[in-house]
Amino acid sequence: MTQLQAIARYVVPEEKHDQVLTLLREVARQSREEPGNISFDIFENIDDPTRIVLLERYHSREAFAAHRETSHFHSLVLERIVPLLAERSVEELDADDE
Repeated sequence: MTQLQAIARYVVPEEKHDQVLTLLREVARQSREEPGNISFDIFENIDDPTRIVLLERYHSREAFAAHRETSHFHSLVLERIVPLLAERSVEELDADDE
């Protein structure tokens, strides 16, 4: 079965960095509890901590779609984090489950 790898790239205004990181940690915690989630990791760029990358792995495309319908995705990501960002992009990639 093909898994889904999501790569989200955020650029956060410096003054919003700590707030966004706190919210992202809560998103990660709740996302890891989803039955379709394999992993959810947060990375900050070494040279520019305003650039944050999220690596998320799900059992399937359907599991990722279900993630995007959760209350924590809507209330934390869409309603609270996205309005604070300077930039946001999300890639969805098929990934081998091996």
